[in-house]
Amino acid sequence: MVLGIAVGGLIHSQFADAATHKLFAGYIGIGSTIFPRLIKMIIGPLVFSTLAVGIGHMADAGAVGRVGGKAMLWFISASLVSLSLGLILVDLFQPGDGVHKIVAGVSSGIDAHAMTLDGFIKHVFPDSAVRPMVDNEIPRIVIFSIFFGVACASMGARARLVLEAIEGVSHIILAVTGYIMKLAPLAVFRAMSATIATNGLGILLNYAKFMGEFWFGLVCLWIVLIAVGFAILGPKVKHLISLVREPFPLAFSTASSEAAYPKMLEQLAKFPISRKISSFVLPLGYSFNLDGTMMYCTFASVFIAQAYDIPLTLPTQIAMLLTLMLTSKGVAGVPRDSLVVIAATLGQFGLPEEGLLLILGIDTFLDMGRSATNVIGNSLATAVVAKWEGQLVLDEDSVEMIEEMEPA
Repeated sequence: MVLGIAVGGLIHSQFADAATHKLFAGYIGIGSTIFPRLIKMIIGPLVFSTLAVGIGHMADAGAVGRVGGKAMLWFISASLVSLSLGLILVDLFQPGDGVHKIVAGVSSGIDAHAMTLDGFIKHVFPDSAVRPMVDNEIPRIVIFSIFFGVACASMGARARLVLEAIEGVSHIILAVTGYIMKLAPLAVFRAMSATIATNGLGILLNYAKFMGEFWFGLVCLWIVLIAVGFAILGPKVKHLISLVREPFPLAFSTASSEAAYPKMLEQLAKFPISRKISSFVLPLGYSFNLDGTMMYCTFASVFIAQAYDIPLTLPTQIAMLLTLMLTSKGVAGVPRDSLVVIAATLGQFGLPEEGLLLILGIDTFLDMGRSATNVIGNSLATAVVAKWEGQLVLDEDSVEMIEEMEPA
């Protein structure tokens, strides 16, 4: 990442022509699209196979409901903490004060109606078992996988052959994942080089106050989540954080939580966490436990109101928080998910949608922090649920997963 920033900065400073910057970014950016495309290629099969097998091995639907209930308890609690912390900090720092923007009626280009209640339901619940796999819509894949896994668990021996076949597919996909991960450093270098070559090092300083305050908020959120994790897991939380060090920079550098998903499965197996738990809770977390994204939603929404000198009373802010609590669930797979949720929220509370233009230029850099935070939140969630279920064990499936993702 650092080398990419250096090379991009050198190109931007040595060639004043914007066309040259764009040409360089186009050439070097060709390679940067390969890695995320390959990751997206395996996400659907990986989520389905690991989740369906994990649930199928739980033997009864009661176990699925119990684990799912504990996971949702953590997700909802973490969501409230994330949203509340974002609201408190944006009111404390007042990053939008002094901007004094005037509503000009300019479109932000973001579909503010993409996450209505009807749209939310349609996005989460699939009308096809195949289309979500094609489109990499994780919430829909999760819903189908849960139904499929519960059905396999209820059928016992009759579903054994099907589960064994799907488990074989999961092992193959995990091995493929190990190969794809070899390209991660090159992908990060190319992505950063292209971005900096086009925009210059100055983009790292733009909105420094807003970015700095938001990233400070993310650090506060990490501390809170880790503290709660320590209260439940004890000193073992230090080992968990050390394991997360590998997927964390991957998510940060690529600004994609999905890029870190396969590596998180491998690292959680080393904690150790039973694959039955990690294969079930982690995909759920990717749909319903995006802590960094939720904090950003409250922070950015109130920032826009401040920038346009629109006062928001405390009851209005609380109503906004509760609205975001619902609309931020199941956004995984929606293009520019956080911006879509923010756009929908702005419309509901009479705030100018064009305010998104204030943060659009630096959204990628903010997304880096959000994605990395999602890795921490989902890792802790999986470990805590495993602790509650007594599944902090290194089982045979976990050993196989580690071996397959680390090919000789």
